Amino acid sequence: MKSPRTSRVLDKLRTGKKATCFKFNLGSYRAVEMAAMAGFDAMWLCQEHVPTDYAMIDAQIMAAKIHGADSIVRVQKGCYSDYILPLEADATGIMVPHLMSLEEAREIVHQTRFAPLGRRPLDGGNADGQYCALSPKEYIRFANANRMVIVQIEDPEPLPELDQICQVEGIDMLFFGPGDFSHAIGHCGEYNHPEVARVRKLVVETAHKYGKFAGTVSAPSMRQVFAEGFDFVNCGSDVGSMNSGIAAALDQAAECLGME
Repeated sequence: MKSPRTSRVLDKLRTGKKATCFKFNLGSYRAVEMAAMAGFDAMWLCQEHVPTDYAMIDAQIMAAKIHGADSIVRVQKGCYSDYILPLEADATGIMVPHLMSLEEAREIVHQTRFAPLGRRPLDGGNADGQYCALSPKEYIRFANANRMVIVQIEDPEPLPELDQICQVEGIDMLFFGPGDFSHAIGHCGEYNHPEVARVRKLVVETAHKYGKFAGTVSAPSMRQVFAEGFDFVNCGSDVGSMNSGIAAALDQAAECLGME
């Protein structure tokens, strides 16, 4: 039996390296495979804003695994099944949007981590448990150590409890969402607004203070957020790349036609 697949992102971050991510809105496992082949460490699959069903999520996770890339599924906020089903399909991690409190952080760990950290329901008969090839004890030990639980800080509400949230065992990363945070404070899309910049840096400093990792998107710029100390950065998206490519091709066509 092959050993279970560890997390490429966690393996890098735990040795002090940075990790990269690429986000998907389109329901295509082929697009995921392209980004994995290109060399990104993780694929960001989304069920919060995108109506991607579990069959497609399953195929996207497998497309990433073929090329040794992680899959991180931003889950729907709902019952515990919404949180653990991507993990059962062997996603390397989940991302819970809009964390609002310390109490919620503790409940997320209770639902998504096995004992002694939490009380995640035990199956083992799916991809993450190697279809019952792992013993129950090895399964829960491996999953707790090698699968990520990421919470998004994208609202003002959790900030007063940020230190306590970072001390919750079982949470690996705080992921700052500048889009929703700027929206929440009335400055939508202003990624260099002083309050957005302050909280962006606060997330890094507080996460690192308690041994957690910090993630975000490439706003205001990829160079800036890496320089500010973020460990994990989303570097682009399928729809963004398509829009850029479409615009460039159309511009080139217009230029050629204008030369005739």
